[in-house]
Order: sequence, then C-alpha cells, then structure tokens
Amino acid sequence: MANFVLVAGAWLGSWAWDEVVSELRAAGHGVRPLTLSGLGEKRDAPAGQRAHVADVVAEVERFDLREVVLVGHSYAGIPVGQAAERIGDRLARLVLVDANVPVAGESFADQIPEPAALRAELAAHGGWWPPLPPAEFAGQGLTTGQIARIAERATPHPGASLTEPAVLEGPLSALPAVYVKCLLDWPEPPPVVAGLVAEGHWRLAELDTGHWPMFSAPAELARILGEF
Repeated sequence: MANFVLVAGAWLGSWAWDEVVSELRAAGHGVRPLTLSGLGEKRDAPAGQRAHVADVVAEVERFDLREVVLVGHSYAGIPVGQAAERIGDRLARLVLVDANVPVAGESFADQIPEPAALRAELAAHGGWWPPLPPAEFAGQGLTTGQIARIAERATPHPGASLTEPAVLEGPLSALPAVYVKCLLDWPEPPPVVAGLVAEGHWRLAELDTGHWPMFSAPAELARILGEF
C-alpha cells in the first residue's frame, strides 16, 4: 500500500480532500492531507513557494514516509513537483491533478494568460490573492452545496508563492508521474505535459469532471490515484 500526501491548490487546505481521504483509507492506503503555509489553519505562517516546497518535504520526513505518492492539485503542482525531486527514493510517483507544472525559472504567474493582471490584483490586496467568487465555479460539475462549501472555507492565497520561480535540479522526465486531466475545465493537458506523455515519460488519465474533482468526483479521483 502507498502513502499519499495530498496537497490542494490555491485558497484550499487539507479539508478539501476529506472525501478522497476516506476512499483511499478504505482501500488500505496511508493518507496525509496537507495544508500549506499561509492557508487555512496555517494562514498566519510566513509563506512563499519555497516555504510550500519545504512544507511537503517536511511532511514526508517528519513521518518517515516511504512509497510516497505526492499529489498536487492546480497551483500545488508547482511546489509538489519540486518536492518530488527532493525526497529522493522515498518517492513512488508524482500525481498532478489538473495542475500547473514546475518549470525551472518560471513562477505560477508566468504560466497564466495575464500575469500582469494577477500581480496587480496581489498588489491591490496587500500581497494576497482573494478566493474566487461562487459564480466562477459554474460549469465545473459542482453542486450548489459544494460551491458554497468551497466559498465558505477558502482563504486568501499568499502572493509570494505565485511569483517566486521554481527551482528544479533535473528534468521533469526523470520523475515517475501521472497527470490527471479534468475535461470540463479544458480538454487538453498543458503543452509540457503533452510532450512528456507523447515521449512515454509520463502517463495521462482523464476525469469527466471539472477543476475541483476532490469535491465533484472524489470516488473516481481516489480510484485513479490508487490504480497507478
């Protein structure tokens, strides 16, 4: 059985994985959902992207985890992907769920269509990225109750984690990885992922749901996480 470390994307904490945790534990796996610094119950902790990488590595080392499956959703793909390098032979595989992918020298802001707009929004909110309004979750396979739950519990995201560049010691192709593409959000994986899949380095899985599958399709997501 594997030891899963689950890290959700922007604005979310460990609570986002509750249903997935139940499914994976019922299958006999070890599971540790993680809240990154500056978010949720850790909202007062200093936080940047390097701190988020350290959060993930520390979780693995603190509990002396082996056969680790690191799971990063959305923004969290960037720090989790870097952490995958740093935990060495403890890593069984990396799973990126509709996630951003770390690229050496690039930040999260560099990867989005309008980085200047994001930086301006961070400046206008004291260095924090406000959670999305409920209307932005439409069309993602979520119920009204699920959207309300996300909106109620989401916390502002620390801006430094979005603007610090990723640091990678080797190529992404060296990491054993699965990319989970959520089709309602956008049908194609990022170009860098498509290239890695085409070259046979990474595997691709698809879910017929939106960008937040831990809420909209937890059993299906847990099944994919456990079968690779």
